[in-house]
Amino acid sequence: MTAEKPCVLLVEDEPAQREILRYNLTSEGYDVTIAENGDDALLLAEEVKPDLVLLDWMLPGVSGIEVLRRLKSRRTSSEIPIIMLSARSEEVDRVRGLETGADDYMIKPYSVSELMARIRTQLRRTRPVSVGERLEFNDILLDGETHRVTRGGAEVRLGPTEFRLLATLMEKPGRVWSREQLLDRVWGRDIYVDTRTVDVHIGRLRKALGRDGGTDPIRTVRGAGYALG
Repeated sequence: MTAEKPCVLLVEDEPAQREILRYNLTSEGYDVTIAENGDDALLLAEEVKPDLVLLDWMLPGVSGIEVLRRLKSRRTSSEIPIIMLSARSEEVDRVRGLETGADDYMIKPYSVSELMARIRTQLRRTRPVSVGERLEFNDILLDGETHRVTRGGAEVRLGPTEFRLLATLMEKPGRVWSREQLLDRVWGRDIYVDTRTVDVHIGRLRKALGRDGGTDPIRTVRGAGYALG
């Protein structure tokens, strides 16, 4: 089983800087989507639904700070972590960036290795399985590094789709995921799958988790979707 690569939207208008970042992000195992200006960044954030945005402040057209404000004000992108990159080193600029919604702020020139570490920190918070974290919910343990699931110490055998589905639900217990959100996260953004497919795989996941008589941890929220717990 292989984990879905986290997608990073890189918003940078300087070609040399853009290429350095693209190379390092790809080397770290991320899928990279590139925007060279603010307008493209806003469009791609809707189309690609990235897991993280690297956003330069100084952009042609719509500025980085305005892109940040709009992304954080949209329901569809408000939870995406955004790291702002800027040559503006004054405290007032850092404060403005963070207060506008940036999850982190790095001043140019910066250490690429430090930036990669900060990206991992942000993804660990929002997509822990993608960086090999272990998730626990009651007696269920999911190991993102070995791709093994146990319940009450007994191994639970899951197919790749059921594993990704469980990982998504375990990342945020209690959160209600709509079928469309689960399709985006589990099956991918470029694949057309009927929403009823989600119901089929939820059924398989429930069966696997309850094989040894365990209670069903997945809650169906009528008209909304599914949640863990």
